[in-house]
Amino acid sequence: MAIPEPIDMLRELVASPSVSCTDPSIDQSNLGVVHQLAGWLEELDFKVDVLPMPDKPGKANLIATRGDGEEAGLALCGHTDTVPYDEQLWQFDPFQVTERDSRLYGLGTADMKGFFPLALGAALRHADSRLKRPLTIIATADEETSMDGARFLAERGIGSVGAAVIGEPTGMRPVRAHKGVAMVAIDVEGSAGHSSNPALGINALDAMHDVMAEIIAFRRELAQRNVHVDFEVPTPTLNLGCMHAGDNPNRICGHAQLLIDLRVLPGMDAEEVIDALRARIQTRAGEAEVTVEPMFRPLAPFETAPDGRLVQDLEGLSRNACGTVAFGTEAPFYSRLGVETVVFGAGSIDQAHQPNEYLETAQIPPMLDILTTLIARHCL
Repeated sequence: MAIPEPIDMLRELVASPSVSCTDPSIDQSNLGVVHQLAGWLEELDFKVDVLPMPDKPGKANLIATRGDGEEAGLALCGHTDTVPYDEQLWQFDPFQVTERDSRLYGLGTADMKGFFPLALGAALRHADSRLKRPLTIIATADEETSMDGARFLAERGIGSVGAAVIGEPTGMRPVRAHKGVAMVAIDVEGSAGHSSNPALGINALDAMHDVMAEIIAFRRELAQRNVHVDFEVPTPTLNLGCMHAGDNPNRICGHAQLLIDLRVLPGMDAEEVIDALRARIQTRAGEAEVTVEPMFRPLAPFETAPDGRLVQDLEGLSRNACGTVAFGTEAPFYSRLGVETVVFGAGSIDQAHQPNEYLETAQIPPMLDILTTLIARHCL
C-alpha cells in the first residue's frame, strides 16, 4: 500500500467518523481512524501496537515506533476523536474534505486529524534514514470527553520518549503551558412545600443564593493569591455557568444545582481547590444539604520550562515565541512521565468545535518542514 499525499490522508481520516460524546447515543468508535493510521505506519516500517481501551468497546489508542537506541527519542502525538456536530449549521459535508479559498473544510481538519498526515508525511521523508533514537507516533481516544485515552497511556507508559509534540491547533506557535480544567456540580437539597407558608419547606434557592455569594468571595480570593503573568488572564478563573432549580412559582424550591467551570494555574491542584471550596460552602446552606462533586476527573495544569530544548527548537523553526493558553490538552499526561512536552500544530483553535471547521492550506508546507527537521534533530 502506497502512502498517500498528506491532503489525501486527511480526506480518508475525515471520512471516518469518530465523534466522542458523553451521550452514548452520539458517541462513536475511533477504530476506523486507528486502523487507517496503523496501515500507513506499517508501510513506513513502524512497529504498531493498537491498544484497546479498558471497559470501552470500540475505542483504542495507537503507539507506533520506528528506530531504537539507548537514548530517548521524539513522539508526535494527537487524538483521533472529534466533537459532535450540528449538520444544519455546516455549509459543507462534515465528513468530506472540501477545498475552497485555500482552506480545507471538514470535521477534525484543525482539531485535530490534520496533524496525523503531517506527522506521517515528515516520517516518510526519513523513510530511508537510520534513526539513532526512536520516533514514536501516538494516537489517542476520547480526548474530547474524558481524556481516558491519554490517562491510560500515562498509566501504561509510552516507551523511550524524551520529547513530545502535541499537535493541537496553535497557529504554529509553541505553547509551553496551559491551565488545568475542572467542571463541578454543586447541588443544594432542600424540601418542597406550598409557597404560602415558608415554614412548610426548606428553600434550596434561598440556600443557593448564600452559597453563590460564598463562591464569588472564594473566586476573588483565589485571584488575589494566585498570579501567573505569562497568561493572558493571569489568574485562575471560576465561571458560574448554569443553574437549574425548582419547578413552579407556587412551590418552595426543593432542589437547586449550579454547574461551574474552574481553570487553575500551573502549580495549583484543582482537586485541592475543590476541597477548599467544598469546606467553604458547606456552612452557608443553612438547613439545606450541599454536595460538591467534579463532573469528571480534573485535568491538571501543564508547564514546560522556557529554556527546554524542544521549546527552543520550535521557537527557532517556527519563528514564533512560545506562549500559553487557557484551553486544556493531553500535555499534562506526557509531562507527568518526565517527557519535555510542547503543544504545537497547524490550524487555529478558533476553528475547533465550530461549524465549517477548516485548516489553512498555506500552513501545511511549513508545518511539514518543521516536523521533518524536528525528527532529524531528535532522532538521527
